[in-house]
Amino acid sequence: MNIYNFDRRLLMIPPLLLILVSLYFIPQIKMGVDFRGGTLISMRMEDADIQSLQAVYAPLGGEVTVSPISEGYSVEVLIPLSEEDLRMEELRERFNSLFEETVELEIRSYTGEVAQLDEKKQELKAILREAAALSSSPYTQPQSLNEMEDLFLNYYNNYFKNKMRSIQSLTERNFSYRSLSIERVSPLLSAQFISSVINAALIATVLSSIIVFLFFRTLGPTLAVLIGALSDIIFALGAMGAFGIPFTLVSFAALMMLVGYSLDTDILLTSRVVKRGGDPKENAYDAMKTGLTMSLTGLIAFVAIFLVGLVGGVSTYFEIAGVAIAGLVGDMFATWGINAVLLLWLKEGRK
Repeated sequence: MNIYNFDRRLLMIPPLLLILVSLYFIPQIKMGVDFRGGTLISMRMEDADIQSLQAVYAPLGGEVTVSPISEGYSVEVLIPLSEEDLRMEELRERFNSLFEETVELEIRSYTGEVAQLDEKKQELKAILREAAALSSSPYTQPQSLNEMEDLFLNYYNNYFKNKMRSIQSLTERNFSYRSLSIERVSPLLSAQFISSVINAALIATVLSSIIVFLFFRTLGPTLAVLIGALSDIIFALGAMGAFGIPFTLVSFAALMMLVGYSLDTDILLTSRVVKRGGDPKENAYDAMKTGLTMSLTGLIAFVAIFLVGLVGGVSTYFEIAGVAIAGLVGDMFATWGINAVLLLWLKEGRK
């Protein structure tokens, strides 16, 4: 039974409702440590008491996540940056910027231009004193710019080494575990990640638009393909907000993978409807049978990966598969409920 022989407007209702629901949950997405900075504690434990974990890490602002695995529990604690952490990062940015200016002024001083050089050096020393106090290190009077740079680097590293030791000591005093991993991501690195993410998404969108337009030579099918890709991303983001999948580099990679899946099914549909002769509705239905087979095959594979990540406590598998499953299910609704209807309207209107 060809579903496109009936009132096709009804086919657009389910995907449009899913888009509205997804838009509601998107603001609830939690940013992972890759994008907001902080300290991530990962433990494998035989027995995990959530209340005890929260009591220990709550004073640090820690967000505790516990997942059952085959041999106990996988525990992740994300501790956000404290005010002291942010201040140290701010001092680093100020020091690096001011240090470059001071080096240029010192080079000019060899030709007689010494204006502001002493003032800049005093500002650098003030930053060093504050960094020494934050790191609980004794302040040493620097004799040269190179010594200033080395001192600040030592203060900066000592501060975060002391914090990592205190977190490890706190964990060892309160819990027994099979394995422990503590890693830190600075907000500067997070800003670079976010910038890279935005650039990658923009480049992927532009290249996809150009390729699709060159292939079909018309604007209508190109817009339909892009609408499908955008819908898949919205569905996946909504699922991330609804089911607590954090936005990390791993989940972002899965979102970019969905763009490829969406283009695959959308181009299949568009080439059958626009370029093939005969009844457009029969062509769309034929493309749907092929496309659903492709999507279901991928869906089964990602469900298997999702279960492995869920049982084994592997967050990478859980995030990638969770985003992919949501996107593939959404792609079925968007491609065959929105794109197919739009393309049939365009095809029949042109005819």
